[in-house]
Amino acid sequence: MSPHGTGDFPEVPAMNEGDPASDDLPGRPGVGGLVNDLPTRPDTSEQRRSELAESLRKVRERLDRACRAAGRRPDEVELLAVTKTFPASDVALLADLGLVEFAENREQEARVKVAEFAALRPDARVRWHMVGQLQRNKARAVVRWADVVESVDSERLVEALRRATANALDAGDRKHPLDVLVQVSLDEAEGRGGCRPDEVPKLADMIMRTSDLRLRGVMAVAPLGGDPDVAFDTLSVISARLRRDHPEAVDVSAGMSGDLESAVAHGSTRVRVGTALLGGRRLTSP
Repeated sequence: MSPHGTGDFPEVPAMNEGDPASDDLPGRPGVGGLVNDLPTRPDTSEQRRSELAESLRKVRERLDRACRAAGRRPDEVELLAVTKTFPASDVALLADLGLVEFAENREQEARVKVAEFAALRPDARVRWHMVGQLQRNKARAVVRWADVVESVDSERLVEALRRATANALDAGDRKHPLDVLVQVSLDEAEGRGGCRPDEVPKLADMIMRTSDLRLRGVMAVAPLGGDPDVAFDTLSVISARLRRDHPEAVDVSAGMSGDLESAVAHGSTRVRVGTALLGGRRLTSP
């Protein structure tokens, strides 16, 4: 597991529901009524493991049904567990249940959680994604724990991550280049991150010019109150155009607890699930 750095400035405020890592708000009904309302009291490890195992079973069933409906194989869609505000012990239990991809949206919380998870499961091989809006001054800290940054949306952030990754590679703080996705805004709403669709090619070309970053694809969130089918269809077109110029950029990170079926129908290769998997938020001290 990679070493962990510290940030130099106050943390970005937690984002509203619908932002890349926010998944669903507590109590929001999910598709098919499968969003869990798990208790917020402390649980024994066995009780919590049983809860998470049942939630994971239900989410995988939804994914299987969505893939069958779309004429796709279940192994074409990756499940990314959004574990923000949940303790490292939950990550450890989910890893025991077979999950290997985990996402956070706040650098300060993630940095500590990654270290705690490494202590709990030193032999586990998992990958950590940064899916929240990222300030440039956090780049140095993020590249010390993140395997993937899905929220790249500006040239300045590309350059900050490139420089931070190069320094981390030189210092031995990481072993591989940083995988990145271009976050696309499908509604241009302020405060939710993402570049305009017409800015994607320029950012992609900039990423491809450096050996420290690896372009993997695109990420987006369906607009609040909008039709997810329309949003994800737009994203599929953007992704197809990107792949024409950069065939290796095959990842499409789209869909959360409430709209994953629509995302899968429109070609998502990764769904980001929090509430349907872990339940209502447990506010914890990182």
